[in-house]
Amino acid sequence: MHESRSYQILVVEDDPGVAAGLVESLSLEGFEVRWEATCAGALDWVRRGPTHLVILDVRLPDGSGFDVLRRMRASGLRHPILMLTVQADEIDKVLGLELGADDYLTKPFLIRELVARTHALLRRSYGDLSSAESDVLYIGDLVVDLGRACVTRDGQSLALTATEYRLLIFLGRHPGKVFSRSTLIEEVWGSDEHFYDENTVSVQVRRLREKIERDPSDPAIVLTVPGLGYKAAG
Repeated sequence: MHESRSYQILVVEDDPGVAAGLVESLSLEGFEVRWEATCAGALDWVRRGPTHLVILDVRLPDGSGFDVLRRMRASGLRHPILMLTVQADEIDKVLGLELGADDYLTKPFLIRELVARTHALLRRSYGDLSSAESDVLYIGDLVVDLGRACVTRDGQSLALTATEYRLLIFLGRHPGKVFSRSTLIEEVWGSDEHFYDENTVSVQVRRLREKIERDPSDPAIVLTVPGLGYKAAG
């Protein structure tokens, strides 16, 4: 089975030569690829076009890729985002991740590494969902429409980042089962994500609780098991 056929990718890159190489390489993998060269074009397309993943350059002619990322997350758009940067500066990487990016690559990079990370992000974001027996998952008093990647409570949509969404879905699929922070890093972020540590999980759990719990100080959905990790209420 060629997993790429149903996925549509938005490449946001202002260098036509680099963009052409990315579009060609991803197209050869079977992805449908759209190219935009500006912040404005990227935001317009991602709001109206079918998109499963965004490959986003940091430096754009009308702003920063961080601006695109910030506005997407503020609008409740949870598309997985792979950031591209020419800097090896860890500050850029940290900023992107804090704003809700899911992965990053520093230029220059090998095309095969970008393709591998693209496949990994898509598997983590959609792979489990495509094989689910039901299109609806109930986690506590939350209703998750897996087909639309939408989380609601009492009919009101909750704006989660892509990472928060994956974390919620993973725990929600295994109610009552305890997962260590290291296991969650592997399952939610991916085993190749050397940049993340166990504190990352704690921060993401806290942010997730702030959005899904009626009382984040007394969580009823995502529970801490002292000394072991986290679980979804069974």
